[in-house]
Amino acid sequence: MNTAKPNVGEPIEQMSFPCLGSTNEVTVGQPKDRWTMMFVYRGKHCPRCKRFLGKLNAMLAAWTDVMDVVVVSSDTEEKAASDLEEFGWDFDLCYGMTEAQMRSLGLYVSEPLSEAETTGLFAEPGAFGIRPNGTLMLVDISNGPAARPDLEELLDGMKFNIENNRPERGTA
Repeated sequence: MNTAKPNVGEPIEQMSFPCLGSTNEVTVGQPKDRWTMMFVYRGKHCPRCKRFLGKLNAMLAAWTDVMDVVVVSSDTEEKAASDLEEFGWDFDLCYGMTEAQMRSLGLYVSEPLSEAETTGLFAEPGAFGIRPNGTLMLVDISNGPAARPDLEELLDGMKFNIENNRPERGTA
C-alpha cells in the first residue's frame, strides 16, 4: 500500500502519543512556543535504532537547547519500558504510534519478518522538523533501518533554518 508524502509547509495532523519519562503524553501538530524534531524509530527489535538513539541521547542537550525532541515508535508500553530501562535514555520515550498516524506522516510501514522480530506492523525510520505553528518544515523518511540522517548535520541545518527563517524546500 502506497502512502502519500506529507506536504511540507502544511500543518501535520495533530497526534498524541503516550510516553515514558517526565511527560505522560506528547502532542505534535498543534501550535506551541518552540520547534519540534520528531524521530520515528522502528522499535525494540531494531539494533540500528538503538545505535541511532544512543547518538541522539549523547547530544540531546544540544538538540533541546534549540527545539523539543519527540521519539516515538509503534511499540507497546512494555517494549518501550524495557528499552528505556536497558539503555537509560534521557529523552521521553513515546510508544503506541498507530498505523493511521504512520500513514498520515507518509512513513513506510513494514510487516515483521518473523515473530522474533516483532508481532505487528511498524514504521520505518523518519525525522520531522515541525515549526511552532504546527507545519512541517523538513521531512526525512526511509524504507529501511540502514538510512538515517547524520544527527550533527541535521541539527546544524535546523539551527540555520530556524535562525534564518528559511522556507520549506521541495515544494515546486
